Amino acid sequence: MFFSNSLENQLQRWNETIRNQPKNPNAYIRRGMVNFQLAKIDESIQDFDIAEQLDGSIKPYLWQRGLSYYYAERFAEGAEQFEIDLTVNAQDVEETVWRYLCIARSLGVEEARNSLLTVKNDPRRIMQRVYDLYAGDCTPDDVLTVGLEGIKGNFYSHLYLGLYYEVENNADLAQDYIVKAVDNYKIDDYMWNLAQVHKTLRGWF
Repeated sequence: MFFSNSLENQLQRWNETIRNQPKNPNAYIRRGMVNFQLAKIDESIQDFDIAEQLDGSIKPYLWQRGLSYYYAERFAEGAEQFEIDLTVNAQDVEETVWRYLCIARSLGVEEARNSLLTVKNDPRRIMQRVYDLYAGDCTPDDVLTVGLEGIKGNFYSHLYLGLYYEVENNADLAQDYIVKAVDNYKIDDYMWNLAQVHKTLRGWF
């Protein structure tokens, strides 16, 4: 309950900021992130859209909107957002993996794997291994082994295995991994909030 109330308080603060600064794109991005964490997906997209309208140069940095598109099942728009993001952040495995997930949900896993964009220098070992999994070059156990290096590694290994199994239509394993990511490996990170939203939207308790 505290978690939800804290987000509601944040939402009220950003509402107030926007009333005072209606042309501040960052305020809309921050409110959009809070709306997403409250599982208000459509509202979050509206906020990110307003931010882009106020400052068109931020479009390649709106990775948060790509995540919201995924949960709104607007997969083509999500894939496009992540592809644009990669033009300014070419070494981030998460951008190309989320593009993969959007394509897999709309066009199938084979198409997603065939169009997986190359990322070589993400400094996070766990994300390098996640990339290998999505590329078909390692096993889920390989991902879990690297993830054992710490709570963040455990979180990311479980989250991205859960997402991997969801697009493979293995709902039981998807649920198992994402619920564990949320319940066992809580970290102060937007992606942990995403995992919580995923669990909420799927009704996994």
